Amino acid sequence: MTSALTIKALPYSPDPLETFSCLRQRPGAVLLDSGRPTANGRYDIISSDPLATLEVMPDGQTNFTSAQLELPAALTGDMTAQQQWMLEQLPSADIPSELPFLGGLIGYWSYDLGRNNLAIPSRHPNVTNLPLARLGLYDWCITFDHEMQTAWLIAPTTRQQAVLKWLAQPSTSPYKSFQLTSSFQAELSQADYTERFDAVQRYIRAGDCYQINLAQRFTARYEGDEWQAYLRLRKATPTPFSGFMAWKNQAVLSLSPERFIQCRDGLVETRPIKGTRPRGKSPEEDIALAEQLLSSTKDRAENVMIVDLLRNDLGRVCAPGSIRVPQLCQLESYPNVHHLVSVVQGQLAKHRSPLSLLTAAFPGGSITGAPKVRAMQIIDELEPCQRSVYCGSLGYIDTRGSMDTSIAIRTMVADAGTLHVWGGGGLVADSKAEEEYTETLDKICHLIGALE
Repeated sequence: MTSALTIKALPYSPDPLETFSCLRQRPGAVLLDSGRPTANGRYDIISSDPLATLEVMPDGQTNFTSAQLELPAALTGDMTAQQQWMLEQLPSADIPSELPFLGGLIGYWSYDLGRNNLAIPSRHPNVTNLPLARLGLYDWCITFDHEMQTAWLIAPTTRQQAVLKWLAQPSTSPYKSFQLTSSFQAELSQADYTERFDAVQRYIRAGDCYQINLAQRFTARYEGDEWQAYLRLRKATPTPFSGFMAWKNQAVLSLSPERFIQCRDGLVETRPIKGTRPRGKSPEEDIALAEQLLSSTKDRAENVMIVDLLRNDLGRVCAPGSIRVPQLCQLESYPNVHHLVSVVQGQLAKHRSPLSLLTAAFPGGSITGAPKVRAMQIIDELEPCQRSVYCGSLGYIDTRGSMDTSIAIRTMVADAGTLHVWGGGGLVADSKAEEEYTETLDKICHLIGALE
């Protein structure tokens, strides 16, 4: 279907934004952004003009769009099979390369897709009209490798000249300048949040759960170009698992610091975040807050609970005895917060695929609580709306069996002139309502401030 894949060197830049701006107006343009030069990520991946697009709508119906491919009718209703079929339409790359993506799926899977897959019905409205998932099948990309300081165009020979032509065109924008037309408004008052916090504590005392990730939503009206909004957000808080994608009057602007699942050569890794403190206003205060987080028994217990949950999730699809925890509760610092981050690894079982791994572990345990299904039922009871892309995942699945996905926290969802952003945190038995409420604000104040 496609011609032979080629890898062509391009001029390296530590910042992918100018390159993406040249492609911003192309159909299906996507950016997976490592936040360089200030964040710790390695690769940026850029593409556009997918061969096909798969959307799962809120009613469960799928929309498959392609000028070249026709989805078999037998796959109707089975999203995992549909994604696998799409991957199989690209020839597996037969050239040796350490680059993470040589063609495959790029897009997002929403939290509510995971809720539906686990048969957890929602009693609350869907506040956006975004699809539950939106994935493109991309046969080319530009990759920046910041560790090696190289840039590459990976494309079939029939695509290469077209992409180079797109890059040579000046990056003019027909879009209106971005601006908020209202301030961000909280869906819950502090009293409303505290009421829900108290309900979580009752569930914990009753033994229903050990931890619940409770979130609140903020909304504002806007007009203009969502890409300009992303540039402001990225400047305020660059993170290693960021991403931007926009279509029609909708967009996802994610500044996530958290990896969900990576799979390379069968090695599986997840990096749960649990435990947060704001950055200090002085170096001395900043060090004190970081040390306070590192010494917090409560935050460490919260992190370890999720590590155990993820060990169980990965154990369902990894080789027996392969699960290990090489990093437990290590401090990582970002422009607005300190976090405790752990690492859980395993070896993917031979008969399992990255897609089956994603399905088995989705949505990530760090944004549900434990045990997962009961936690998600309680979240739906207490949060007044569905979560949309928030707490889902952005990322890619490569034709060779590589995958890397984020947890879509610190994520704004744009829908028909309205921006939605959520802030949340894990609640355990010794959590305090006022501290947890403040933590939800600490996590998103830089994002809201960058736009206001």
